[in-house]
Amino acid sequence: AVAALVVNGSTAVDTVTYPGPPPEKIAKPSPFPPDSDPRGEVAIGVTTNAGARNIAEPWEAAQLNQVNDFERAIRAHVDIIMWFSDWESGEVDRRQLDAVAARGSVPQITWEPWDGTLDRYKPQPEYSMSSIASGDHDEYIRRWADDLRAFGGPVLLRFAQEMNVPGTGYPWAQPDQNTPAEYVAAWRHIHDIFESRGATNVRWVWSPLASFLTVDYYPGSRYVDVIGLSGLHGGSAPPWNGWRSFETIVGDEPRQVETIAPGKPVQIAEVAPAVGAGSKAERVTTMFRTLEAHPEIRSVIWFNAPKETNWRIQSSRGAMKAFSEEMKKPRYGNVPFSAADPVRR
Repeated sequence: AVAALVVNGSTAVDTVTYPGPPPEKIAKPSPFPPDSDPRGEVAIGVTTNAGARNIAEPWEAAQLNQVNDFERAIRAHVDIIMWFSDWESGEVDRRQLDAVAARGSVPQITWEPWDGTLDRYKPQPEYSMSSIASGDHDEYIRRWADDLRAFGGPVLLRFAQEMNVPGTGYPWAQPDQNTPAEYVAAWRHIHDIFESRGATNVRWVWSPLASFLTVDYYPGSRYVDVIGLSGLHGGSAPPWNGWRSFETIVGDEPRQVETIAPGKPVQIAEVAPAVGAGSKAERVTTMFRTLEAHPEIRSVIWFNAPKETNWRIQSSRGAMKAFSEEMKKPRYGNVPFSAADPVRR
């Protein structure tokens, strides 16, 4: 993944601001219409501020206004809408799935096995990988499998991301709390439950942090459908403390995937360039040039939320224009999805 910096608060180009008025008080832009004849090659997705906060806050229909606003900024329909859910309070919300599907997008859920309201680096043994693999959470996992199966449409499920770097602070990434072997065992156990419950519409996104790709945490080709590289680029904002281009962050990782997971499509799971050094518009253009050099990348999800810093595209008119110009190319967006292959048909 890559990342974008935006200034907190209201700007001349923001429709949705943070901090700002609640969603129901904001003008409601309509969804950008999808192409009537979808033939794209690279799916474009978004995580909004509301989607990032779904880990602790319940979903409301008005939250999709932020997706609509992003679409208006890039002048294109998004194929994927991603949100976050933890294991402490996260449940499948059928209304959310239906609303995303009804607007012509595919849901992707980052499913985090912890209490996401607690501080990072805090041990959470009740959600250890070994406890998952041994069956302590089977009832919860079965409930998710049954609810996603009942939905019926394609769903991308991104479980326990960025497991390969302890610096992320996630409990499942701390080697003194969870080993790679335990991580793999937990993943396979969850996958097997979904399979046994008939949740065949779910596609599994294994999402290591880019630049640190390792086979140790890979559950195996039978258990993974998509490789979702992640790696936010915050420039001078902590904890990044330095500028790197999208090309540098991604590097040769997509092709290295071939050695670990031959034939698997690649997703950039969180992406956007940050404001503060050089032209943000130029960074957006460079990102798309890099995508052209990597045909194995079939989906890109823009992290359009103010979190560690403000990553939104609306921070720069130039960046918005650069993004929208790229979206005019038939290669991007308007990807035909199906339950059989939600990445590319």
